[in-house]
Amino acid sequence: MLHARIASAGSARAADAALWAALAATTGYGFHDAATASLTTDLLLPLAVLAVAVPWSRHRPAAAVVLVNGLCAVGLADPATPGNTHVLPLAALSFLLGSRVAAARSPLLVLAGCSAVNLATCAVLRAPPVWWFYAMSVLPAALLLPWLMGRHWRGRRQLVREGWRLARSLEDRQHLVAERARLTERAGIAADMHDSLGHALSLVALRAGALELSPDLTDRDRADLAELRGTIADAVEQLRDTVAVLHDPPGGNTGAGLPVNDTVEDLLSRAVASGVPVRWERRGAESPLSPLIARGMYRVVQEALTNAVKHAPGCPISVRITHEPRRTHVSVMNAVPSAGGSARTGVRPGRGVGRGLIGLHERVAVLGGSLRTEPDAGRFHVTAVLPHQTTTRPRTPKPEPMTAPGRPMQEPITAPGKPMQEPVTAPGTPTPEPVTAPGTPARAQAPASPSEATLTPGPDTASAPFPPESAKRLASVRGEARRRSAVAFVAPVAAAVFFVPSAAYLAWQLTTSVLPPSHFDELSVGRPRAELAPLLPARAYPYPPDHARSAPRPPGTRCEFYRSGRDLLGDVDLYRLCWYGDTLSAKDTLRARRP
Repeated sequence: MLHARIASAGSARAADAALWAALAATTGYGFHDAATASLTTDLLLPLAVLAVAVPWSRHRPAAAVVLVNGLCAVGLADPATPGNTHVLPLAALSFLLGSRVAAARSPLLVLAGCSAVNLATCAVLRAPPVWWFYAMSVLPAALLLPWLMGRHWRGRRQLVREGWRLARSLEDRQHLVAERARLTERAGIAADMHDSLGHALSLVALRAGALELSPDLTDRDRADLAELRGTIADAVEQLRDTVAVLHDPPGGNTGAGLPVNDTVEDLLSRAVASGVPVRWERRGAESPLSPLIARGMYRVVQEALTNAVKHAPGCPISVRITHEPRRTHVSVMNAVPSAGGSARTGVRPGRGVGRGLIGLHERVAVLGGSLRTEPDAGRFHVTAVLPHQTTTRPRTPKPEPMTAPGRPMQEPITAPGKPMQEPVTAPGTPTPEPVTAPGTPARAQAPASPSEATLTPGPDTASAPFPPESAKRLASVRGEARRRSAVAFVAPVAAAVFFVPSAAYLAWQLTTSVLPPSHFDELSVGRPRAELAPLLPARAYPYPPDHARSAPRPPGTRCEFYRSGRDLLGDVDLYRLCWYGDTLSAKDTLRARRP
């Protein structure tokens, strides 16, 4: 970092030295080209001012502009011409002022103050009209136009920087999207492991428990089967631990990518073959279901059978599938075992009780359906309603409290002194169904928890092409760049509309009042005006200096002044013609320099 700062400071000093050398070259050229110039005031003093102003342009650019404008104001005191080479350094530092200062009010005040100083200098020195024109056109143009160009350049650079910053933010967002996709894939793997492998292991444990009760086995075989059953139970617990590690809040995965090779009939047939007492029936005309709905119905039956086998082994299970024109009802009911029933078969309650039902709630909610799990008069009832047309939910609703299929609903635990947040459900009492709007599936109105509302991204956030803050910032920078471009275009046009007519009129006056020296020599005193009219210009010079107006003249005469050359910025000699009536009485030459 220290080396970077040293290198940056060195490059800045090198750039300042190069700029000072370029501006010093223009000053030296002007000093060499001048007819009469002072070494101190016309060369050494400007070089010293530039040596101070150029470094100041980085930290105090307004002060640098004021210093160089002082050189131009001093040039207005030159009786020969107001123009000098200090206009180029003034334009360069004004450009740096616009490119290095973001605000507009302070620089505009500085530019207005410099123009006021120049006009005040002309007023104090009682400068000729050409000096006034120079102070009202050339110097303001050297101050304003480069400053506008600098602001425009700054705006373009800022727009480019904001574009690259937005590109970096988009790249970071892509990394976040990829990470979220990875977590979603992990959640899908966890759900599939829990639904498929957990179900298969539960059936194997049940089959081992049934074989253990066979009277044809020896004690050694029963011990081996008991050990096998315990190993399977431990595997189920390890699987639940793995699922707990992999599980993450779902990101809208509906399981559509999982292969669906089995039907509900195949699932139930395998359960019956494994010794599970299952009785099932199908009602209504079966409608063709989409793969998502069929997969969801399969998962509901599979999870309900898995939980019933685990928590209520040996109890009869009833499965009913009812098809309606627009939705399908899936109902799985099993009897609650007596106390110690699970110990008889050796299937231990898992530590992750309820995780499968939570995932099932999420899966059904994503499909636009509803799921209820509750004890009902000594039985555990799992009811799912799946629409035939899937409707994606913007957020996964918070699953309702649930218990294992073979356990009664417990009261929620609250802190002492706090009111009960949910109604208490006594064992064996049905849980009242929540009230929903007509046509809205159950649990669709369940509000998400504060943590879910904060952490769960909605569809707008997931599909937005870039962060809203970046979009607003980029729009602001673009608008500011457009405004600067418009000002940079309109300001010269407005200045031209204001200055060009007056400049053209002044140039017309100066060029049409020129009396060539050859014509002046042909004028003879005593000749009438009518004879001399072909030699005279169209009009006289209307702005003679005060020393020319106050020069002695013949009594009773009326004097007119004419310019001797066409130089618009330089001060040329004046010819004075004095008329007595219509007769030329006297002619003389007034030098450009004051006596």
